[in-house]
Amino acid sequence: MKSFIRQVLEQLQKEDTPISDLVFILPSKRAGAFLLNELSQLTSSTIFAPKIYSIEEFTEEVSGLKSIDNTTTLFEFYEVYQKLTPKEELESFETFLAWAQSLIHDFNEIDRYLIDAEKFFNYLADIQDINHWSKQHRTELIENYLKFWDQLPQYYSVLKENLFEKEQGYQGLIYRSAASKVAVYASKNSNQEYVFLGFNALNSAEQVIFQELLQQNLAKVFWDIDNVFLKDYHHEASLFIREYLKDWPFYKENPFHPEIEEYREAKDISITGIPKNIGQAKYLAELLANKSEAELEKTAIVLGDESLLLPILNSLPPNVKDLNITMGFPLKNAPVTSLFNSLFDLHTKSGSSYYYKNVIAIINHPSLHQILKPYASKFIQKINKENTVYLKYEEIEANFPATLQEFISWCFKSWENSAKKAILHFQNIVFSIKDSLTQEKAGKLQLEFLYHFHKLFNQLQTLNTTYPHINSLTALRNFYNEIMSTQSLDFQGRPFKGLQLMGMLESRALDFENVIITSVNEGTLPSGKSNNSFIPYDLKKSYNLPTYREKDAVYTYHFYRLLQRATKVTLLYNTESGGLNSGEKSRFLTQLEIEKQPNHLLKINTVSPKVPKVNNELKVIGKTPAMIEKLKDLANYGFSPSALTSYIRNPLDFYYQYVLGVKEEEEVEETVAYNTLGTVIHDSLEVFYKPLEGELLKEIHILDFRKRIDQEVSTQFYKSYTKSPILQGKNYLIFEIAKRYLSNFLDLENDRLKKGEAIRIEKIEKNLKSKINISSLDFPVYIRGKVDRVENCNGITRIIDYKTGKVEQSKIEIVDWENITTDYDKYSKSFQVLAYATMMKNEENIPLPLEGGIISFKNLKAGLLKFAKREKPRGGSKDFSINEDTFLAYEDQLEKLITEICNPAIPFTEKEI
Repeated sequence: MKSFIRQVLEQLQKEDTPISDLVFILPSKRAGAFLLNELSQLTSSTIFAPKIYSIEEFTEEVSGLKSIDNTTTLFEFYEVYQKLTPKEELESFETFLAWAQSLIHDFNEIDRYLIDAEKFFNYLADIQDINHWSKQHRTELIENYLKFWDQLPQYYSVLKENLFEKEQGYQGLIYRSAASKVAVYASKNSNQEYVFLGFNALNSAEQVIFQELLQQNLAKVFWDIDNVFLKDYHHEASLFIREYLKDWPFYKENPFHPEIEEYREAKDISITGIPKNIGQAKYLAELLANKSEAELEKTAIVLGDESLLLPILNSLPPNVKDLNITMGFPLKNAPVTSLFNSLFDLHTKSGSSYYYKNVIAIINHPSLHQILKPYASKFIQKINKENTVYLKYEEIEANFPATLQEFISWCFKSWENSAKKAILHFQNIVFSIKDSLTQEKAGKLQLEFLYHFHKLFNQLQTLNTTYPHINSLTALRNFYNEIMSTQSLDFQGRPFKGLQLMGMLESRALDFENVIITSVNEGTLPSGKSNNSFIPYDLKKSYNLPTYREKDAVYTYHFYRLLQRATKVTLLYNTESGGLNSGEKSRFLTQLEIEKQPNHLLKINTVSPKVPKVNNELKVIGKTPAMIEKLKDLANYGFSPSALTSYIRNPLDFYYQYVLGVKEEEEVEETVAYNTLGTVIHDSLEVFYKPLEGELLKEIHILDFRKRIDQEVSTQFYKSYTKSPILQGKNYLIFEIAKRYLSNFLDLENDRLKKGEAIRIEKIEKNLKSKINISSLDFPVYIRGKVDRVENCNGITRIIDYKTGKVEQSKIEIVDWENITTDYDKYSKSFQVLAYATMMKNEENIPLPLEGGIISFKNLKAGLLKFAKREKPRGGSKDFSINEDTFLAYEDQLEKLITEICNPAIPFTEKEI
């Protein structure tokens, strides 16, 4: 394969002018580097390299203006806006940013296409006026809106004058200036010959420059367009070049006869659909794995979606020894970026205290590990243990030694909404991380990232000094994000050796034998409709400004030009319909199928990853001698009712929690959990009722408890949940619910007294431990637990368990005793009540029969839900008394359950829940 650049150089070698004397203008710097490489291979003797410009560099040369970036343009524009706007109407810098970006983009378009700005903006203002003509009484808002459109010509002209004074310009202004000065430039350089190659879609300014130099016979233009596309008047790949050949006066006198017949040649084209973007990266690695070093030298990967860069780099096979990446690694993807984002999150939130997750995100960041260890992990444990949701700076500072207090102040002391202070602290943090990386003798890549951030913060500092408009952290963050979006870390590589990895625009004027293009999906290639502009579509059409149609034609040209000289082409697209830029394959692929050339071998297929069959088998864990010893210790300590019911629910839960002792990781409980609410209710009732043990409950007691509800609930939340006041959000609602639960419970107690019930409080939160005689086990077995309340009501002893959740009467009734140790959902409540009753009978010798039950705080209207034995599942009589027969039946099932738990031959088998 002979590349387009090589073909042009060979043709130029045959002409009179030495190549060293020519000036080459190409679409990009990268194309210039490839031109020099091709020239070095063509030339047998030593020659001087010709001058090579990218089109942007050449317009700067012609115009005499220095290019400024978009960020500087925004600052300059705000200076103009301030000058032209009355003080009382002046918007803040942050508000200005919301519309200024789009307007500068439009200024660029107007200048590149040499449109009379004043007429254009007046026309635009008239359109907006007509849109509101029917408003008989225009509001102040509409008047201000129309006034904005009237001011646009003034904004544009003053910005232009200011930049000309400084000999600067944004890209569009430089193009306009170059177009106006090209005739003078040509006359001054009449002995110079210019060569333009690899261009396609030219704006009006570029067309003026090209035509002027052509008319003066100072330039040659080499169009890279195949006859297949040029002769097809409906093909978008030749849309622009066809227009130039038809409209430019030069080509009317000097007809252009392209001789490129490359696209018809034999090509192996494979169209492959793959689910998900990551699937494309993995499949790409498989394609490359079989290629030799020589083949990789001739291969280019072109990313339709540049966000695939990292997945592809992480998937490259080991046979790829040399790799040249022309796109940079986006700085926003650097690991340390999340630290600076977290600092912005922390300080842009208003308030005197910081949200714990924002604090943890900073102190736990990997970049600060060397600086803050081991204090950060200890502090995080403290936050979790004390359940601290909001932290003040003083609290954070107190958890770090004096040597780190300055660093902690940079991170957490209020930045007072000052951009200057924020930038200074960012710089200090960057240098501290740099020193820690140097000390550990590692992290070359991290140091490279930090250096780029150092430059970025320097840039922000310079801008803030030159243009003192960044007067808040929000404005600073907006500019930080603006600059970050354009910053990248350039990869070091050999530009002409090994596999080439690039974006679509980097492929301009370059040719490769093997081409792999990813993300050939509608919305990516081509990019589809997007309109970040104040200019409506019909106005763009009237003034010949580019619309989405022209942008699609640009992508079409680049796509087909890559295929033009390639012999093997692989086109990958995402088949998945979920997510962004996915689902529909590109129209380019459909075109390839419909317009298939006779010599093209077209293969269409889909690929999907192998999904192994996963057998979801229930876990079975055999009991080892060490486990049996642990179970003996548990039996001696005492099995609690909750431990036994956890075994009933799922033996594996019992194994993890009680045998292995695995506990849930302690985390901050932002919203009060159900178990915390239950603890608060239980502990409050214990404080109220504990002093009444052995006494009769009276109405005076209820009145006293009612007065103390607020204070007691606050005290219990302070002990069980957090030391911070609960005054906001869901937690405040739960705090009020706890008070309401207690109030409703006291109402229930009061109603019982009014009905004449004599209630004597026997025990409150009584710790019990009772031995269970199991003949088959040769070691002692106990059950233990804490019974919430034991009372005597009209001569009958009652065992009562509190539940803050909702319990129905049916959940505390039993029909078949065999099910009490197997059906957790139906019988766990009955099991627990009978466990407490058994312990009370054995330890306290209470008279039989007795009653047991549950008070459900979400079902208080039902009163005490008494344990009952039923004859039938539905209907039949109920027996609410717990007598000797009840205990015998229960203890028989309890013995079987504990025997099963302690039996070495019966493994812990997971239950299907």
